[in-house]
Amino acid sequence: MNRIKRRTLLVGAGAMGVSLAMPAIAQAKKMRFGVGPLLPSAEDTKRAYTPVFTHLAKELGVDFELFATTDWAGMAVGMGSGQLDVAWMGPWGYIIANNATNCQAVATVKYDGKPIYYGIVIGKPDMQVSKFPDDTKGRSISFADVGSTSGWLVPSYYAKEVWRIDPRTYWKYSEGATHAANEIAVASGQVDMATDFDRNRNAMIASGKIKDGDTKVIWTSDPLPNDAIAIAPNAPKDLGAKVQKILTAITDEQAKTLLPPRYTGFVDATHASYSTIEKAGVAVGKIKLKS
Repeated sequence: MNRIKRRTLLVGAGAMGVSLAMPAIAQAKKMRFGVGPLLPSAEDTKRAYTPVFTHLAKELGVDFELFATTDWAGMAVGMGSGQLDVAWMGPWGYIIANNATNCQAVATVKYDGKPIYYGIVIGKPDMQVSKFPDDTKGRSISFADVGSTSGWLVPSYYAKEVWRIDPRTYWKYSEGATHAANEIAVASGQVDMATDFDRNRNAMIASGKIKDGDTKVIWTSDPLPNDAIAIAPNAPKDLGAKVQKILTAITDEQAKTLLPPRYTGFVDATHASYSTIEKAGVAVGKIKLKS
């Protein structure tokens, strides 16, 4: 499994014309930053997130390379294999990486001033759903890739622990898509339903990639912690504190130029900030708590 995910990470980086085949840089002045598939393409993601990582590198006094991957699981592998030093990771991707490598969260990003977001299931605009999932049995649904918090972990957790169903038999099930692809698949009629998160849907509507009426939200999760900024397990001891201080010092005004639209800065975080995600990962059998 690691071999497949590692290849995914390399492909994602290769799309940017860079290589992750670099030696460990515990004391090097060139750092490797990573960011997952937050936008429809790796190129879009890299372009949008370069300013904040440029700011971080400048404040740290280092040169850097930024790698954008095409799935969340690849981020975890990159962190665990020494290919990345600091990464912007989805909550579930962070928990996977922490469980495997003991990398540590130091900050959580704020969106519209809040460090939380929501997982959603979207459906065709003409779908009549009074009770979810009861009114959707037998329909087609696309889950996101298994490294996604809102697109895979959270709906899988709800299916097992709350709805008491097996999604693979309850629906015509598929998985592995990006969030953007899920929105487009429902909007174009390829599937009846798909998983996503509220921030992505809002961003795609705002950018004109889909129209508000192309899909509709038919289920919403409890609040989830926003993405984590995580430090590699072999990083210098003081790096986490430095990164945390730099990022949490970003003001609302600075965020307008350093971060994509509607991101407003960062708050302090620790591993405990993601305990609800860890609990879900254990419940669906994807990780085991460390003794």
